[in-house]
Amino acid sequence: MNQLPSLDELIDASHVVSLPMNVQFRGVRHREAMLLEGPAGWGEFSPFLEYGPVEAAAWLRSAIEAAWEGYPDPVRHTVPVNATLPAVGPEHIAGVLASYDAAHTIKVKVAEKGQDLAQDIARVAEVRRLLPGAAIRIDANAGWSHDEAMTGLEALAEFGLQYAEQPVAGIEGLARVRKEVARRGLGVLIAADESVRKESDPLAVARAGAADLIIIKAQPLGGVRRALAVVRDAGLPAVVSSALDTSIGLRQGAALAAALPELPYACGLATGSLFSTDITTDRFLAVNGELHLREIAADPDLMRRHGVDPERRSWWNQRLADCHVQLQRSGSRP
Repeated sequence: MNQLPSLDELIDASHVVSLPMNVQFRGVRHREAMLLEGPAGWGEFSPFLEYGPVEAAAWLRSAIEAAWEGYPDPVRHTVPVNATLPAVGPEHIAGVLASYDAAHTIKVKVAEKGQDLAQDIARVAEVRRLLPGAAIRIDANAGWSHDEAMTGLEALAEFGLQYAEQPVAGIEGLARVRKEVARRGLGVLIAADESVRKESDPLAVARAGAADLIIIKAQPLGGVRRALAVVRDAGLPAVVSSALDTSIGLRQGAALAAALPELPYACGLATGSLFSTDITTDRFLAVNGELHLREIAADPDLMRRHGVDPERRSWWNQRLADCHVQLQRSGSRP
């Protein structure tokens, strides 16, 4: 499209919901999201609550792309996905994984605040015991220092990790860890997430040689087309992941995964299983470890049932307005 929708258009097209989670994830028990219904379908605008307008504006751009422009043509119609395991105790792991259909790849959260390495090891060990043939990847969300990362990777490498996602903060930190992992011969690939989506230049991590692969997300990178350009220019393998989205946002991520020329790894797009409910009666969930590409529409009854109170609606309207100003200032178009 050639023109950014007006703020009034966006407000008129929006619905704000709060969805309960099955387990606490990233400190979240209820996930709030603004859904936009446009001429091309539905889009999701759901930056985490602590994100300011500058960072959150990219999420709005992604929602507008989905709802007003639609998606690029897919090159595949099924997307393999991993199960995501929050930082729960070993006694809860079987129950969480049971909510995923035929999980062949497990992403395990580690470096949770208030926990220690022994708990991380116990969690990964239990996953390996339950699923001896599964691919296991870990995600520290930049929660380790360099020394903690090296100690953790030394201990966890014995479980045959596929890769370690953002073990430390920053591009320089990632590059240092990657170099030391190679020197010690640990055989663990390093993936960049926050160092791609939270940097002003998402290609800096590739230029620095700081990662073996990159994690990309449609909303934080400003939409499917912008994310595709990042992967093309980075020249690194990519894993598409969610940002704890509703089924609408997961469809945005699936559109990105479906349009990538190559998809060497399972994607982190099965997080709909972490929700107690959703905004569609036909939830976008994996079947036999895959998402099957299809259109998703929000259900009016479910949106009413999970709609937020007027105070929260006002908060989201102001957030929408602040992000809309950011897009106008940057001259951005979906």
